[in-house]
Amino acid sequence: MCRIVRDKADYQNTYKTDMVTRFEDLDLTKQYSYADYLTWTFEERLELIKGYIFPMSAPARRHQQISWNLIRSFIRYFDNEPCKVYHAPFDVRLPRTPTTTNKKVYTVVQPDLCVICDLSKLDDRGCVGAPDLVVEILSPGNTKKEMKQKFDAYQEAGVREYWLIQSEDRNVFQYVLNDEGIYIGLHPLTDEDELVSRAFPDLRIDLAGVFAD
Repeated sequence: MCRIVRDKADYQNTYKTDMVTRFEDLDLTKQYSYADYLTWTFEERLELIKGYIFPMSAPARRHQQISWNLIRSFIRYFDNEPCKVYHAPFDVRLPRTPTTTNKKVYTVVQPDLCVICDLSKLDDRGCVGAPDLVVEILSPGNTKKEMKQKFDAYQEAGVREYWLIQSEDRNVFQYVLNDEGIYIGLHPLTDEDELVSRAFPDLRIDLAGVFAD
């Protein structure tokens, strides 16, 4: 019988793995797997993208306000839908090929918001596989990561729709996966527009409300 490892302490007891208690003990030039990630017990938050570590800074107040405004819209829409909505911190594992081996998963991200309709992708540690919709809210210092590395990771994993929100400029970039598995960028939106999801066509969001303080 396969045993589900529910947390990092359980993982250590199961696999007799030494835990890493200090972020400073990691080598930022090295590639790590999800199996390594499970052994880290320090408080600093980070993501793995293709095995490389990307530290996460604490979100700014505006970031959190925009996230909360979106969550309220999502709750209203998805309350009657067979999908789950999660917000950070929530681990999404994106294996390049189907696998049940933690050592073969090299991308673990924490989207600001994500929607998952295939509930078989959920387990006690988060989601394994591509969500249907991912939302990232840019903060100072992480623009390059979101716009390049995470864009590539979401496209490669097959995330159907990706929203990239720029809080300072009050605009939204919406990307939709085409039949060839490539993101197509739609017309940029501002706080004067309504955002209509392509993955969920009845999900319509007034962006003035999203950017309201």
